[in-house]
Amino acid sequence: MGTMKQLALDIGLSTGPSLVNFCAGPNLAALRHLELWVGAKASAGAANRSPVPTYFWGLSGSGKTHLLKASREALREQGARVGWLDAAMHDAPEFDESWAAVLLDDVHLYTAAQQHTAFNWFVNAQTHLRPVLAAGEMAPVELKLRDDLRTRLGWGHVFYLHPLSEPERRAVLRQAADDRGVFLSDDVMDYILTRFSRDLGSLMELLQLLDGYALQTQRTITIPLIKSMMDNN
Repeated sequence: MGTMKQLALDIGLSTGPSLVNFCAGPNLAALRHLELWVGAKASAGAANRSPVPTYFWGLSGSGKTHLLKASREALREQGARVGWLDAAMHDAPEFDESWAAVLLDDVHLYTAAQQHTAFNWFVNAQTHLRPVLAAGEMAPVELKLRDDLRTRLGWGHVFYLHPLSEPERRAVLRQAADDRGVFLSDDVMDYILTRFSRDLGSLMELLQLLDGYALQTQRTITIPLIKSMMDNN
C-alpha cells in the first residue's frame, strides 16, 4: 500500500518547464540563444547579459511559454528576480530595479492597460540595461499593439518557433511517459496523437491526468481507459 501512496505523491511532482526538457526539434537556434543568454553571468556577480531584447513568435503550442517559464526558472535558480507579465495578470507591479530581466508572455492578447505596463517596463529595462524576453503568436510587425511597444518588441533578436512534427511530438510524449514510468503502447500513442490537441502543453496535461486515473483505478493505460476517463470528466 505504501508504494501506491508514494506513486500518488510522485504525480504531483512533475517537473515544470526547463530548458533541458524543451524538445527543440526545428527550433534549436532559439534554444541555443536562450541557453547562452541564461548562462551569461559576469564574475563580478552582476548579470552580464546583453540588454538587447528577444522575441519569440509562433502558433499556440509551439513552445513560447515553455521557453519563457524555463528562463524565469533558470534565473530564479541563480537567485535573480524577474518581472513577469502575461495576459491573465491584471494587477502588475511597478518596474523594480532589482529585476535581472523582464519577461512578457502572450503579448498579442494584452489589454490597453497591460500594453501600458509592458511599455513602461520596456523603457525602464532599457534605461537600466536589463534584457526583455517576450512572446506572442504573430511576427512583431503584425501585432495589434500600440506602435511604441510593437516596434520595441521587434528591434532585437526575433525567433519564429516552428510547431513540432508528428514524429517529434510522438518522441516528446514517449519521453515524458518514460520519465513518469508510464507505459504507452503504440496504438495508445496513435490514439492520443490523432484525437487530442497538437499543443504539447495539453498533451503533457493529458498524460498527467491519465497517469493519475490509471493509478486510481489500478489499470494500465489503454484506449478504453482513455475513453472512460473522458466520459467521467
